This record gives sequence, C-alpha cells and structure tokens, in this order.
Amino acid sequence: TKCGKCGPGYPTPLEAMKGPREEIVYLPCIYRNTGIEAPDYLATVDIDPKSPQYCQVIHRLPMPNLKDELHHSGWNTCSSCFGDSTKSRDKLMLPCLMSSRIYVVDVGSNPRAPKLHKVIEAEDIHAKCGLGYIHTSHCLASGEVMISSLGDPKGNGKGGFVLLDGETFEVKGTWERPGGAAPMGYDFWYQPRHNVMISTEWAAPNVFRDGFNPADVEAGLYGSHIHVWDWQRHEIVQTLPLQDGLIPLEVRFLHNPDAAQGFVGCALSSTIQRFYKNQGGTWSVEKVIQVPPKKVKGWLLPEMPSLITDILLSLDDRFLYFSNWLHGDLRQYDISDPHRPRLTGQLFLGGSIVKGGPVQVLEDQELKCQPEPLVVKGKRVPGGPQMIQLSLDGKRLYVTTSLYSAWDKQFYPDLIREGSVMLQIDVDTVRGGLKLNPNFLVDFGKEPLGPALAHELRYPGGDCSSDIWL
Repeated sequence: TKCGKCGPGYPTPLEAMKGPREEIVYLPCIYRNTGIEAPDYLATVDIDPKSPQYCQVIHRLPMPNLKDELHHSGWNTCSSCFGDSTKSRDKLMLPCLMSSRIYVVDVGSNPRAPKLHKVIEAEDIHAKCGLGYIHTSHCLASGEVMISSLGDPKGNGKGGFVLLDGETFEVKGTWERPGGAAPMGYDFWYQPRHNVMISTEWAAPNVFRDGFNPADVEAGLYGSHIHVWDWQRHEIVQTLPLQDGLIPLEVRFLHNPDAAQGFVGCALSSTIQRFYKNQGGTWSVEKVIQVPPKKVKGWLLPEMPSLITDILLSLDDRFLYFSNWLHGDLRQYDISDPHRPRLTGQLFLGGSIVKGGPVQVLEDQELKCQPEPLVVKGKRVPGGPQMIQLSLDGKRLYVTTSLYSAWDKQFYPDLIREGSVMLQIDVDTVRGGLKLNPNFLVDFGKEPLGPALAHELRYPGGDCSSDIWL
C-alpha cells in the first residue's frame, strides 16, 4: 500500500487478497514426546516455486529449552494497527503450550533467518496472571499482544488471557477482570465493531496432557461451550452450550469487520457450528455441518469421529475449509449462504482409515470404500491433514499433519517415527474444488536431529487466521 502513513498489513480483507504471493513460511517443529532430546525449533521453509531451495527448510532456530511444546504463533502487530505507521510486523510470538514460556522471535532483521529476541519465562506469567498452558496469540489495536490460556499454573482448567506490552513484551497482567476467567480456554477471536470476543475450550491441561482417555469424555472433562465476552468491559456476557459440540477448538469470525457471525469447529463431535448476533443484541449458535462417524474395527473405539482440528475462512468470506485429522480428508465448503454451507471440494490425505491399515471400516455413511494411502514424491504420508493455511489470494492451501505430540504418539505412532509432512493443495476459487500438488513435499522426517512434528504455518506478511480488521 502506497499511502505513506500506513502500518502493518492491509486496509481491508479484500485488499489483502491482492497481496504478494507467499515465498517463505514459518513452522514450529516439536520434539517433545518423540524420544529425541532436542529443543523445539522454528523452521523457515522456502515455498517459492522459482527458488532453487523450493520445498526445503532453509533455516532452523532452536529454542533454549527442552519440551516446551511450541504450538501456535502470532504477531506483535497486524492489520488491526494498519493506520499506525510507527508499527511494524517484525516479531513472531511463540507461546509454549506445555512450558508456558513465550518466545519472541525477530523475523524483521532477516526474514529468512529469524533470531530470538526475548524469552518471557513461565514464572512471570504465573506470578502476574495466575495463568499457564498458553495458546492463541493475537495483536490488538492498542499495540498490546493478547494470548489465551488453557489452565492455571498447576494444570487445572482456566480460560484467561495474558496481556503483553507490544513494544517491550513485558507481562502487564490479565486482559479479563480479576476472577473473570472462563472455566476452560483455547482459542479466541474478537470483532470490535460489535463489541464482542468469542472464546472456545479444549480441556484442562491435566486432562489432555498425556493423551486422550475416553473416560474423560464420559466424565464431562472436555469443553462443550463457547464464551461471549464484552470487548470493552473485558467480561463474559453469555456462555453458549453447543448441541453436538464437544471440544470446540478453532474459532473464526467472518473477516468483514461488519459481520456479526462466524464458525467454530468442534473436534470430537465432528461438527461445524455457526454463531451469530440476534436482533436483540444477544448471541446464538446453530449446527450447520455434521461429519458422520464411521463404525470401525481395530481402533480405540467402535466409532471413529472425523476429528475436525483446524478451520479457515478465505479472506473474501466465500469458502470455509477444515481438516478431518482422523478420517484423513480436507474439505472446502461454499458459505455464500452461511446457514447452509455447501460441500465443493474434498481430498483424502492419509488418515486412519486408509486401505491396508490396521483399521477396518464396517459402516460408512459417506464412502463406498476405504481411501488409498497417499504417496507424494515417493513418500507415504503418515498421519492425517491437520493445520491448514490459505494463501492470501485463496488459490493455495498448505497442510501439515501433526496435532499435539502426545496425541500424535497415541493415534499416529508412525508420525513419531517418520516425522510430519507439509503438503500443498491447489484450490479452484471459481467453482470450488481441491487438487493435490504432486510436486510439493516438505518431509520433516529428514531433519538433521531426527524426525520432527511440524505444526502451525505463518507467512511473514500475515494471513487469514492471524489478521483481524477493525
């Protein structure tokens, strides 16, 4: 943008779609629970087809500690600060799910070779916020950075928010009012024009930390609500129970800042729920997509959920994408009518029900036969599609296959042995449709210190899951 006084990002979501093609991507790579005694690291991957280093990890930034469980990432500033020319998107925030540290990484000095800028220790967050097990990072128009928590320092459920100074990265305290945290936490998204924030819930860290136990579901220990917050007063004004909504994870408002609706993916019940503002100013939720479970033999349970683990909306709010980590498919829905999403693309990328695997499908409401295993450039892909990121123009979808190290180890032991992969899907943005790029593979099984678990993807200039417009 050539306005001379502009800050980071783009003035509108539609302007962002005209941004440059992505050339590199940052991914946290995890060694916790893999048996490899090495720190997690931030990988920089070259994804420019014209580059001689295409599909290669060109830089690795190891963290100074072991077993952090890097997970999601965010920015020091984004399009919410577009009007402030003093702001620059040059620091990547890396909250650690298990250690509760926050690493601030300098990606501005040399985008292709990031370096560590600051470490915020867990003790600082524990003392000033009473929070731990931190997850989603969003920048605010105030210049601050806000990071959600899943628990208190002892691993009990507590859905609060850590507030950092966006310049010094000092811990300022909690965003929510004292004593006002939600019972559980995970993801969040705010929409200032409607004075609202929505947060979701996974479970207390002590529940999911070492793996998934079905008895915990029966005991009601997993999340099944979304929380509606007053953005100005920093307090919960509604808690909405979800019908068929177990483990609501990623939440996405429509990108249009005037929009008073969005979607949340519920992992265990395999549903997509639409939340929306009523005429009276309160909020409601409705189920708009249900992926049916499959009756199986040779698996943990007699019925296998699809496990919706990540969702995305294109910047023009036309398409919804989500990954079914266990069933193994990636889906594209046209949401021109948000009440009735229409399936326009589906692609199987591995998963637990592939032919020749240990799982036999006995009854399937969707498929006539089990899908073939996926082989890309000679490598059979372990795991299933998990984290997804869309190019600004909406034409390329990038996918990684690791969910969380303890659950990877339980559900896809071959991911631990072979490492995760990154794939690229070509998207038909006119009629809808998904097609695998057979020439794209980043194999994290061949990393110098051994197979790694690569997780969430970020482009240097921002993307459709980190930018919020005011």
